[in-house]
Parts: sequence; C-alpha cells; structure tokens
Amino acid sequence: MKPRDVPLSPLAQLAVRNYRDSDRTRWEEFVSHCPQATFFHRIGWKDINESVLRHRTHYLLAERAGAVVGVLPLVEVKSLLFGHALVSAPFAAHCGVAALDADAAAVLRDAAVWTARGLGVAHLELRNRQVQQPDWPRVDDLYYVFRKPIAPTVEANLLAIPRKQRAMVRKGMARGLRSTIDDGVDRFFALYADNVHRHGTPPLPKRYFVALRATFGADCEVLTVETADGTPVSSVLSFYFRDEVLPYFAGDVPQARDLAANDFKYWELLRRACERGYKVFDYGRSKRDTGPFAFKKNWGFEPEPLVYEYRLLKRTTVPQNNPANPKYRAFITAWRRLPRPLVNAIGPWIVRALG
Repeated sequence: MKPRDVPLSPLAQLAVRNYRDSDRTRWEEFVSHCPQATFFHRIGWKDINESVLRHRTHYLLAERAGAVVGVLPLVEVKSLLFGHALVSAPFAAHCGVAALDADAAAVLRDAAVWTARGLGVAHLELRNRQVQQPDWPRVDDLYYVFRKPIAPTVEANLLAIPRKQRAMVRKGMARGLRSTIDDGVDRFFALYADNVHRHGTPPLPKRYFVALRATFGADCEVLTVETADGTPVSSVLSFYFRDEVLPYFAGDVPQARDLAANDFKYWELLRRACERGYKVFDYGRSKRDTGPFAFKKNWGFEPEPLVYEYRLLKRTTVPQNNPANPKYRAFITAWRRLPRPLVNAIGPWIVRALG
C-alpha cells in the first residue's frame, strides 16, 4: 500500500507530502530553476519508470507557506535477483534531494527514510554529487561524472581537445564520416543493443527510448554517425537541460574504433551544442577503471566522484549491484554467448532492476 503523506515537519510552515498529479507544472517549474536539480529530476521520469519499467514511484515534495522548496524523486525497485530498494533514481547518474535550503533538504531525507520503512525495503539509496549525510554508509569511488565548460567558438573547442584525440576527430573527418539527427530511435537502438551485448550487459527495451523521445521531445535527441555510403556506425542519445548537453546512452559497431567514429560522434555533438549556445558538456557517469572512464579522461575531462549514500534497513552492507562486482563475471561471459533475439527479449526484465 502506498504510504500516506509524510507528517508535518517540526520546522515552522515546512511540510513534505507525496506528489500529486496536480503538482506537475509546479514540480517542473521548480526543477527548471533549482540549482541542485538535474535533468533526472524532471517529472517525465516518473511516467517512464511507471509505464515502461513497471516500477512504483514515491515522489516527495517539500513546501513552505504554499511554495515548493524541495523535491526528491524516489523509485521502488523490486527484483528476485537484486532485492527490494528505494532509489533516487534508476538509470540516473545523480538525482538526490534538490532543495532551496538545508532545512528543506533535511526534511526530505527524513521523509525518504520514513517512506522506505513504510514500504519495507532493504535499503534506501540517494545518488548525490557531494556528501549529504556523513554518517550514512556510502560508495564514493565507483561512479564518476565528467563535466567541462563548452568554449564559445567551434575552433576553440576543437583546439581544447588533447592532441591525440583531436587527431582521431580529424581522422573521422578525413574518412568522410558525417553526423545526422535522427527522427526516431531505430538506428540508435540497433547500435546500442549490439554494443551492450558485446559487453555482457542486458539492454533496456526499445520502448524505453521511444518513451524518452516522446516524453522529453526536443530535450532528448539522437545523433548518428554514418559512413560516406550511409551506413550507421555509432550513435548517441543525449539530453538537454538548461545550458547543458548530456550524452547519456550510446552504441556502435565493432569497427567504430578503427573508423574513429566515436571520437567523431562526440566532437559533432560538442560542435552542434556550441553552435546552439550551450555552455556545459556533461559526459555522463562511468565506472572507475573502465574503457569509457579512460576514453573521457583522454578527452581532457577530469573525473568527479559521485556519492551514493545508503540508509540500510534490512541489510548490513552496501549493495554492489553493478557489473564491476566480481560475482557477476560468469553471468557476463555467458550473456555474451546468447543470441541477440533472446538477449533483447529477456534483457529488459533483468536490467530494469539495475539502474
């Protein structure tokens, strides 16, 4: 049963309650202006988590004197493989409390714990960029984000790329690669599904990406790199939020490295973002000591550790539900051997609980 509204905070005129459908416009307006809010706080994710991933959501909203002063998206994830948790939020790099002041943030965290207890979950997970609860167990050396300002001119951005990677970009240009903005997700999904299969990871369902495009419109864009003869070789689905561009989901063919297609892809995304007036290039999260982590560092981006904090309720250790966990190595090896049609059919039922 869904928890009732959280009790009134002892702090004067500050209350936390569950999100209501009538709050949609106010929630979006708050997220668009709150400095701590991210693209992953947008209310459209609630719809996608419920309708596509079939998760129950428990979004919390803090008010003071009738004005929104904080929000916290929470998603209940339940899996036979990975357990029962309340997370902010699956597939989000960082999506913790977004609040205008410390009091609002504190009552939202308290309300999250209250909600987690009411649901009977094993743990609560809040994904932050900085430490919020020093006394909570945390993981702060696994996932990193890579962010960098976009220079005001295209030429300045090209020159800012370290020499070796800049040479790869020019190699892609010399090979006649070109980028296009796709209307749909068909070409992207084919490349994405092939890529995650090669890496031993279950894919999200195609309808997930269709829903992202339908929900966020122009703020969710697919850029695909193709060869001179029109063959798609690399693709990226990106989000746009305020003055930032966030390349988030990507895929390619095995030949993409030799073609320099991935360097060219991100250069084209950066170039287009610069021409459209965006100010920050957010390369998204990567796990430490992985190929994507090294790739982003080679582009001159400095890694910033993400802080995932946990309130342990029915367990004594922080969960390790990620491919870096050694106990999943046998699964990853076996998954790579499965035929693609089977992978695409059963993978979404597994990956929905990872995030």
